[in-house]
Amino acid sequence: MLLRLLFVLLIALNIAVAAWLLLGDSGTHAVDPTDGGVPKLKLLTELPVPPGSTASPAPATTAAVASASSVGKPSAAASTPGQPSAPTPAATASAPAAKPPAKNIAAPSDPLAAATSAAPTSARRSYRCLALGPFANQVDLRAARSALAPRTVRSRQRQEQTSESRGWRVFLPALATREQALAQARRLDAKGIKDYFVVTAQGELQNSVALGLFHDPANARKRRDEVVAAGFPARMSERTETTPVWWLDVVVPDEASADIRRGIRTPGITARTTGCF
Repeated sequence: MLLRLLFVLLIALNIAVAAWLLLGDSGTHAVDPTDGGVPKLKLLTELPVPPGSTASPAPATTAAVASASSVGKPSAAASTPGQPSAPTPAATASAPAAKPPAKNIAAPSDPLAAATSAAPTSARRSYRCLALGPFANQVDLRAARSALAPRTVRSRQRQEQTSESRGWRVFLPALATREQALAQARRLDAKGIKDYFVVTAQGELQNSVALGLFHDPANARKRRDEVVAAGFPARMSERTETTPVWWLDVVVPDEASADIRRGIRTPGITARTTGCF
């Protein structure tokens, strides 16, 4: 029942809307798009041309005509004798301003020569070449080179081989065979001489009898004399070893050579004059 009622109401509503659309007023009216009292906008091309605007020539044209007329006819001021003619404004405006004469600046033909002549000349300095060393290792050499770099013109390092004393040894000369060396050692022991040994290693001292190694040569001589007094031909010789050392050659001004010598902090390092490089 309710559905039928809703269906009837929907049909009636549709009929009412259709009748209003067909028979009712649309409600549209012609409306002026502009408000009252406000002037309308117009383009420049729509504006009327004012009278007399076409008769006035351009300022440039007027100036040109005036200049041409002044050339064709002499002015009244010019016809009066004794009075100089005043220049016309058009001629004054059209005449270019006079430029001041350019100065003739001569450019140097040789830039290097000009720079050399402009630079102040310093007095000639004299230099000295020194050899610093010997350094036992490269660590001390590099440290000294870095410390002296601000006072040196240039520097270089070099390596040399040197013989270094490692003490003094006392020994009996080598014999022909090992048996002879052992027999000699037994005779030493019989004389009460101790602290010896027979050298068996290959080399110039093989089959010799070593009697000791001493740092002080005085102690080495005392040991040698003791064995000689016992009736054995003992000898004494310096033990040397070849080791590398490093030198630092520097070029310094004469006035800085004393500072270089005082600036060496490593013990045993000397400074001597050497050839320049």
